Amino acid sequence: MALNINGTTGISGVDGSVSAPAVTGTDSNTGITFPAADTIKFSTGGVERMSITNSGVSGITAGITMADAYKVTSSFSGTSYITSNWARDTTRGGGNIGSAMSESSGVFTFPSTGIYLVHFQVRGNINNQNNREVLAQIFFTSNNSSYEETANAAMNQYDSNSSTHDSINTQKILDITDVSNQKVKFRVQTNESSWSTYGDSSTSFTFVQFIRLGDT
Repeated sequence: MALNINGTTGISGVDGSVSAPAVTGTDSNTGITFPAADTIKFSTGGVERMSITNSGVSGITAGITMADAYKVTSSFSGTSYITSNWARDTTRGGGNIGSAMSESSGVFTFPSTGIYLVHFQVRGNINNQNNREVLAQIFFTSNNSSYEETANAAMNQYDSNSSTHDSINTQKILDITDVSNQKVKFRVQTNESSWSTYGDSSTSFTFVQFIRLGDT
């Protein structure tokens, strides 16, 4: 097919193929092809790398592809690993992107390898105590057995005259290379028996967020 130059419709020619693109430079198997209606493909070395169709773009990853959140649905007191009452945060506008985290008895499993930002918030109340210390802790295992603290944030207040409501936040960027063995769980630690960690089925008081930032 000859190259056509039209003052109205522009330049047109052969459709080409991935191995022999229609538009190339000096490299004959690297360029652009038009294999079907409403389709443009880009190849290098005779291999398709990206495709643009009416359905969108494939072959490249743009932006964040996974984000998920869980909240605690019931309040509890004192120090505790949070092993129950977790629910995906989908109420009151809560949303997610991509594959979900999975949770069993408070242990969270990642859906795929990658670099993840893990954020943990604890919201609660201490009632009329002098030495008020509460920790929000993220624990990590690399062997699906023994856990070590990997992130920690603390709240300390000294006032015996009134109750205190507060939030504590901690986070960690984790390199997840083995989803079968690398997992996380969360703990609230306090030296005050009157501390109550808030949970609610609708509002996110105590929650965790997971965002996959990119490949490992």
